[in-house]
Amino acid sequence: MSNRSITPANEAAILAEALPYIKRFHGKTIVVKYGGNAMTDDHLKQCFARDVVLLKLVGMNVVVVHGGGPQIESLLKRVGKKGRFVQGMRVTDAETMEIVEMVLGGQVNKDVVNLINQAGGKAVGLTGKDGSFIRAKKLLLANQNDNEDLIDVGQVGDITQIDPSLIGHLEAGGFIPVVAPIGVGKGGETYNINADVVAGKIAEILKAEKLVLLTNTPGVLDETGRLITGMTPKQIDDMVTDGTLSGGMLPKISSALDAARNGVKSVHIIDGRVEHALLLEILTDHGVGTMIKSY
Repeated sequence: MSNRSITPANEAAILAEALPYIKRFHGKTIVVKYGGNAMTDDHLKQCFARDVVLLKLVGMNVVVVHGGGPQIESLLKRVGKKGRFVQGMRVTDAETMEIVEMVLGGQVNKDVVNLINQAGGKAVGLTGKDGSFIRAKKLLLANQNDNEDLIDVGQVGDITQIDPSLIGHLEAGGFIPVVAPIGVGKGGETYNINADVVAGKIAEILKAEKLVLLTNTPGVLDETGRLITGMTPKQIDDMVTDGTLSGGMLPKISSALDAARNGVKSVHIIDGRVEHALLLEILTDHGVGTMIKSY
């Protein structure tokens, strides 16, 4: 629908519909994982930035955690490397880690910060190395065919601690934190961490009202391709067992469920290809995507 086809009465009704949600979530923390098409399509990028700024202006504390898979793949290809994944986690050798840090901590992080600032916000970019606020250790994955066998995927991190004070200081100053998913080890080692996992853990630590994960699908789909609007832990376990949920959806679902079980009031996996998906989910009666329940 174009702006010209919306009557003044319709505009007033839209604003009135948003009011209860603005009141409900005023002063609350909303953690948003930003990735997929919403990061690569210019129009969707503008929509996302405006959504974040609006939510901040009406009194919500928005924290953005971004991915950057397509941008990493592009640079890996330019240097003659091919990305490899195990259970949705990028295998990260030392050379790949340099590229990941360059892309996530530099290019992508600054692009997202600039996008939000151009839309009228005050964004500040961070990696987990800043103030050592995301501590991590090496992640070893369990072999799905042999639980006693552990898979080493390189410099991939498992979060051990998140210090929320840096984000708290930024929020108190009216800034929007934009976090690149890079952690630091006890000895100063750099770790690549899945952005969905970082978003989930930050939401837990900040006791967020909502965790919203933007994806390239309408949400979680069943075996027939239909959208599941609400999911329980048992449904998730069944869909992982039968292979309906696999690949990059595994860490997304796992972090969403952990967040829901650990105090985040609602967790949503939504379609980042929809214009203003954040506003639709947070400020209207017409939620989009899948809500993860803790029970």
